[in-house]
Amino acid sequence: MITDGRGTPLAVLLTGGNRNAVTQLLPLLDAIPPVRGRVGRPRRRPDSLFADRGYDHDIYRNQIRARGIVPAIARRGTLHGTGLGTYRWVLERSSAWLHGSRRLRIRWERRADIHNAFLKLACCLITHRQLGSWR
Repeated sequence: MITDGRGTPLAVLLTGGNRNAVTQLLPLLDAIPPVRGRVGRPRRRPDSLFADRGYDHDIYRNQIRARGIVPAIARRGTLHGTGLGTYRWVLERSSAWLHGSRRLRIRWERRADIHNAFLKLACCLITHRQLGSWR
């Protein structure tokens, strides 16, 4: 899942349970829809990407830079203190909100399209709640 700074989901993907998360990083970046609202060309990509040590591979760093995104990925073998935890809790909180939906906590559906529909519906509800708190 990719979220904005407030925890509103921007893109989610449904994958198998035993997939490595780093292999889904680039398809997840491609799944971000254009941001509408301003006149002119809509933005497609975020300015920066925050990730933990599991995504510390030079191949992915270079591919993220080639897309015009500044990667802020913690290095393996370094001490904690990069400050990424202040951004990571937003994603962890959003994941907890998704797991608050009973249908998503345990996957009961056999068909992926039905489970994906429930996942997108839960993301819409999270976004609606976030927008409602701004008023």
